[in-house]
Amino acid sequence: MNLNGTEQPYATPRRGRDRRARVWHAPTGLARVPDGETRTTAVVGGGLAGLAAATALAERGVQVTLYEREYQLGGRLAGWPIELADGSTATMTRGFHAFFRQYYNLRGLLRRTDPGLTTLTGLPDYPLWHSEGFRDSFAKVPRTPPWSAVGFAALSPTFGVRDLARMNPRAALPLMDVRVPATYRRLDGTSAHELLERIRFPEAAHHLAFEVFSRSFFADPRLLSAAELALMFHIYFLGSSEGLLFDVPQEPFPTALWDPLAAYLTGHGVDIRTGQAVESVQPVPGGGFRVTTEDGGAQHDTVVLALDTTGLQHVVARSPRLADRRWRERIMRLRTAPPFLVSRLWLDRPVAADRPGFLGTSGYGPLDNVSVLERWEGEALRRVARTGGSVVELHAYAVDPGADRTAEQERLRTQLQRVYPETRDAKIVDERHEWRADCPLFAVGGYEDRPTVHTADPALTVAGDLVRTDLPAALMERAVTTGFLAANALLARWGLHGQTLWSVPDRGRVPALRALDRLFGT
Repeated sequence: MNLNGTEQPYATPRRGRDRRARVWHAPTGLARVPDGETRTTAVVGGGLAGLAAATALAERGVQVTLYEREYQLGGRLAGWPIELADGSTATMTRGFHAFFRQYYNLRGLLRRTDPGLTTLTGLPDYPLWHSEGFRDSFAKVPRTPPWSAVGFAALSPTFGVRDLARMNPRAALPLMDVRVPATYRRLDGTSAHELLERIRFPEAAHHLAFEVFSRSFFADPRLLSAAELALMFHIYFLGSSEGLLFDVPQEPFPTALWDPLAAYLTGHGVDIRTGQAVESVQPVPGGGFRVTTEDGGAQHDTVVLALDTTGLQHVVARSPRLADRRWRERIMRLRTAPPFLVSRLWLDRPVAADRPGFLGTSGYGPLDNVSVLERWEGEALRRVARTGGSVVELHAYAVDPGADRTAEQERLRTQLQRVYPETRDAKIVDERHEWRADCPLFAVGGYEDRPTVHTADPALTVAGDLVRTDLPAALMERAVTTGFLAANALLARWGLHGQTLWSVPDRGRVPALRALDRLFGT
């Protein structure tokens, strides 16, 4: 919005094909900080949440300093250069990410530098394979609920007539009327595994589809809150007509996404300080905060903490006067999900031409999915055109923390040969393995301890995928959404216009099923 009340083009993300997508209007106010006045914010963390917060604030004329511990932006979507055994260079990342079409706010952030989202390309399918021979696909599944659920059951080989007859539809009713936060009050004390057992999905469907989805939260279904699983079903399947197909960047994350966004932020006056870990954030008498790094410190009017669980706990533990005691204690009780492994292999020969760009797997030991990067990524495709071979990425989620890492890496390679037998004779030209354990665990009963955007101090906000919000969002979209919400809270304090947001519908789409849930739901 400019000073005469006209909204700027970047202020409202575009929704997709879903006419029922929900708009969340921004607080109204001035377009920019008035001339002669200064407002400052420290954004701590350069992942999706921090980048969104910095963007919304800087566009309104706030002086933003963005602190990032690593030397790259992007957080869990960062990338960095490596040199391979043959002397060539490549970009290594922490693994594949799907940019779903219902990620309205993430896509709105990316439109700042790519209005047509030309850096993204759609994958034609998201197949799921079980080791016992079951195969599922989403390419022909209708996108609009409830026909999406009906179509999936009709097309899936894992749903037979007898299987459907033994299911417990009453236990499934909570999935038909997902609302935030009501669904958390109802289901947070139940595990995702227990909910699926109650519904009595066919065993193959349980493993092939629903467990694959729950493990996208990097957690074993026995540890994951059923409320989080229900929200996921709503966002991707039962509540949105955007469908389960998704887009991916056509180049590595830094080239496609973060380098352009960093230039955009710099152009808006953001001071980007990579390689600077924040050690503490201390309130200053009279207002504001002292943000301390290894290189010194600086004072800012406001702060956005956009950190992962461990990083947030690190700062809070060293900031004894931050917010209030109860909030700090809740932060320290947060948990991270078990470790996950990303193995990227550069092979000397190609995988079969019909192998999909992304494949979800079940029943193949620790292997959760396989990506063939040259199917969509320009850097990998250029290498393959030059040298032959394939660039393959393997993921293993929720790995036992005590597992032998070398053995787990070998198990992934062995399972790849089961899934794609043509790789048995391939030589590994080079390989890289990323072990990480920094994703939030949405544990059974953990909802109340998760922070909200707001804290007891109105000048301090929190953002990230670990943050709970009343908007139905998860994973990358939750990170960006809470980043914008954290910025909006600060902008509203200064009388500045905020960022308008979108989400999937905030309740079940079918009134009759919602009514049944109210009458008969467990």
